[in-house]
Amino acid sequence: MSEKKESVLAGFKAFLMRGNVVDLAVAVVIGAAFTNIVNSVVKGIISPLVGAIGTRSLDVYSSCLKGPCGIDAKGEAIGVNILWGSVLNAALTFLITAAVVYFLMVLPMAKYLSRMEQRRKVREGVQETIVVTELEVLKEIRDELVSQRRSGEPGVPGSRY
Repeated sequence: MSEKKESVLAGFKAFLMRGNVVDLAVAVVIGAAFTNIVNSVVKGIISPLVGAIGTRSLDVYSSCLKGPCGIDAKGEAIGVNILWGSVLNAALTFLITAAVVYFLMVLPMAKYLSRMEQRRKVREGVQETIVVTELEVLKEIRDELVSQRRSGEPGVPGSRY
């Protein structure tokens, strides 16, 4: 039974050490940090811009589906309200978060990885060219030595004279 526990623990350790799990953990932490920034942008910039047209907060926009709508003396909602302002606020927050992550993280990282891949290909191409060139030179030398042996030129190592 201890073998099974060890294998389960070993499997769990292997799972945690995989690159994609670590990348996911980093993404969650960075996403949480960006949430505060994005919320500040929405509350400090987007909401006031919307407030210039209508109200200061998008959360107050709603439509009454079944009336009468409002809040009773106990603070409970009356009727059926559709809070589309909250949905719009959440959608704007999502779009801003996605734009920030894309333009500040994904796009620069993709460009960086592309440059690194191009450099790697250039290095491999140069090494391959060097290997091919050396191989061609060695073949030429071999062919020349073989032809000299066959012709029996004097003074050439391996000749009969």
